[in-house]
Amino acid sequence: MLMACNTINAQERWTAEKANAWYAQLPWMAGSDYIPATAINQIEMWSEATYDRATIEKELNWAQDLGFTTLRVYLSSVVWKNDPIGMKDRMDDFLARCSQRGIRPIFVFFDDCWNEESSYGIQPAPKRGVHNSGWVKDPAASLRGDTCAVYPVLRAYVKDVIGRFKDDKRVLMWDLFNEPGNGTKHNISLDLVKKVFGWAREIYPSQPLTCGVWSSMHDFNKVQLELSDVISYHCYGDLNTHTQVIDSLKVYGRPLVCTEYMARTHGSKFQNIMPLLKKNKVVAINWGFVAGKTNTIFSWEKKMPEVEEPPVWFHDILRQDGTPFDPEEVKLIKQLTGKKK
Repeated sequence: MLMACNTINAQERWTAEKANAWYAQLPWMAGSDYIPATAINQIEMWSEATYDRATIEKELNWAQDLGFTTLRVYLSSVVWKNDPIGMKDRMDDFLARCSQRGIRPIFVFFDDCWNEESSYGIQPAPKRGVHNSGWVKDPAASLRGDTCAVYPVLRAYVKDVIGRFKDDKRVLMWDLFNEPGNGTKHNISLDLVKKVFGWAREIYPSQPLTCGVWSSMHDFNKVQLELSDVISYHCYGDLNTHTQVIDSLKVYGRPLVCTEYMARTHGSKFQNIMPLLKKNKVVAINWGFVAGKTNTIFSWEKKMPEVEEPPVWFHDILRQDGTPFDPEEVKLIKQLTGKKK
């Protein structure tokens, strides 16, 4: 049985006028969902023992070289629970490195994707040819039943992290929940979506809040669209599909941020989608940057343990030596971001 604990919203949602005024001050922005190649999941990225400064420094240089000005980065309630001060300090370190390169990250709190359970400490090795074999849901499924036990912890986590960075201009925005309802969660996560917006607004952050629509789950979409200051979404469809998604979201009269796109074998490519996003001044954030332990060069639809890499990468742009999977993609990205006139 799910037990509910109530929270009162403190801050009002931004008006459309405020959101559009905030967005009007920004140039068109592009970037990737980011995790260093040496981390298999959010826990490994942010834990003290595995926070890989050298790799992050190297990869941020490559991001700057592409003209990327934002990165979408997942946080971890597991790391925070075990080392709250250390995780915030590492976030500060990451932000400093990004700021040196003109990059303003978007931080993500919760996630309904992939493995049900998680634990602090050493993370599993990647499974060969398996997409996101070690990525974990946050919070873990086993914690979700007793909301009166878990909600105070999650509320403290959200308020502590946003409280540290709520007026930090290095942070572009807060993405409160990735793909709520994915997998077997369905409406179980709907209450947590509402709660996290309330917790975040209690801190009065200067940055906007969002939670991306990603599927035709009407109960979730209604809540996400009604609570978000700016509208974010995921679309891995082809040009026609993505155009229809943009047109359907423009009616809300708020800035648009595409926080996931680019799955080559689905017809979502830099060549057809990135120009569309720039034309419509939609922030363009593709899934995956440097191929690494997440194995997202492989499709989520098919395990391929028999090969080193698929002939066509599903996600990701660069190899671990910095060379591109497709040099023509990199040329286009630089043209669109203004790095290559």
